[in-house]
This record gives sequence, C-alpha cells and structure tokens, in this order.
Amino acid sequence: MDAVPVAETPVRTRYAPRHPLNVALILRPLLRGTHDPTMMVTSSAIWRTLRTPDGPATVHLSARGSEVEASAWGAGAEWAIAGVPELLGAGDDWSELDVSGNAFLAESRRRNVGLRLLRTRQVFEMLLVAVLEQKVTGKEAHRAWRYLLQKYGDVPPGPAPAGMRVFPSVEVWRRVPSWEWHRAGVGPQRSETVMRAASVAPSLERTLEHGRSGTAVATKLQSILGVGAWTAAETTQRAHGDPDSPSVGDYHLPALVGWALIGKPVDDDGMLELLAPWAGHRQRVMRLIEASGFAKPRFGPRASVQDHRGH
Repeated sequence: MDAVPVAETPVRTRYAPRHPLNVALILRPLLRGTHDPTMMVTSSAIWRTLRTPDGPATVHLSARGSEVEASAWGAGAEWAIAGVPELLGAGDDWSELDVSGNAFLAESRRRNVGLRLLRTRQVFEMLLVAVLEQKVTGKEAHRAWRYLLQKYGDVPPGPAPAGMRVFPSVEVWRRVPSWEWHRAGVGPQRSETVMRAASVAPSLERTLEHGRSGTAVATKLQSILGVGAWTAAETTQRAHGDPDSPSVGDYHLPALVGWALIGKPVDDDGMLELLAPWAGHRQRVMRLIEASGFAKPRFGPRASVQDHRGH
C-alpha cells in the first residue's frame, strides 16, 4: 500500500493564453499507455508527476475552456508551476505555418486549433523513455516503463492518485541491476544506453540553453552511444519543444504520413520529401496528422511483441 503523503499547501497558477488550448491533446505525447505511473487523465483533470532540479513534484491541471488552473505539491512545486505555460505550448509559434494548400492538413488545423507543441524541460527523462521505445512495440515499452517506475519510482507528494510514481533520480537509475532490466523486458543494448545517458545527465539538461532545436542539441544527444536520430528526435520533441524534428526511422510514421498526404505508403526518404514544403515546421505537421485521427489501412505485417522477462 502506498504511503500517505503529508498534506501541504500547493503552489498554484492560472494559465490563460489568448489562443484556444486543448490540454489533453497537447500532453498526449507524454502518456505511456493507459496505466502510466507518471500521468493520469480523468474526465475533469490531468495529474502528472515529475522530478525537477529541486526535487519531486505532483501537478494537477484542470482546464475550463482556454484557461487552466494548475496546482503543484512537493519540493519541486515552484519549478513545476513556473514551467506550466511552456508545458502547454507557450512560446510555440504557429503563425508562420501555412497548410492552406493541403486540404487534409488545413482541415486538421481547423479542427485542432487548441494544439501546441509541449516543452517539458526534462531531457534525461524524455531520453530514457525514448530509449525504452527503441525497436520494440509500444506495448513492450509501456510494460517496461510501468515495471521500472513501480519498482524504483518514489511515492509522489501531495494528493496524487494511488499508484502514481515519480521518475527516479539519476543516482537511482545508475544502480538498477542487470537482472531488473531483464525482468522489465529491456535488453542490454537499451539498458546500457540508459546508463551511458545517466552518466552525462547534467550536460543533457544544459542542452535546454540552446532553445527548442538546432544542431547543438542533436549533436550532444547523439554523442551518446546508442542514441541515434530517432531517439534524439523523440527526446527534443518533448523536452525542448522542437518544431522541426520528425522521427526518422519509426516503424509506423512514414506509412501514416504517406497514406494521409498522398494516399499510399512511403519510406523515410518519401516522408521527408512530403514534409519538405513545411521545413521548420515538420513536427507541427506530424502532430496535425496524428491529431486528425487518421489511421492508415490495416494490412501488412505487424511488429511482434517479444517477452524477454523470463519466467
């Protein structure tokens, strides 16, 4: 049974931008399955736990139209509350994105006017999640995430729902033994990449100083053995709010983009060619395609789920 955190006075803020805001849609890239220990979406609010530079925090977000009431508890509450605007897309400027020449994208933008790109400012956490998702199905990655968070995550501060956990500290990740990675279904290649990232975690956080994108950020992330273009893009999309980082090397995305934009599947090169007219905004276009609800035809081979946990 979870320990009951000591009650404390939350830090609060109200975020009310002049543009429409769809909180659930903006934060969707952070949700790791329906039982994510770090995020819970209810009919009226979103709960999120996080580890900040000042310590753990629990955040509660409640939207009323385009206004969001945010409350946070824990040692990292002030840091978490200060980051609510950027988490919900503040600073993500869509004014230069013109999709009027593509009926599909124009309709998605019309229907999803509350969409913005999030920016968590949590580089190591977003990188670790991306590493867990390398070359496996979403089901496998979500299972590993749940196992590791339930095993090593902290009970969150404040009134977080039962079962939620806070992302472990870098020091804790460094001490995860090989057999626990095995039980989580994470092979040596991915676990060793996590360990290498943990050894340089402070320098990863400093990439936020370069803004939302750029070669300096990508170069730093990809200097870690085991982190390629796909993992770096998945990280900068969430941690930095990168507007131009399509996930090249993804199993599903090229076909999705192809079917959505020209009615047939394409490979990575074809995807980049289709996105080229929106250079500088390619991740925004990707989010419009995903937010549209469009699904590619259901045929062709499916990735098989492998279980490396043992018995």
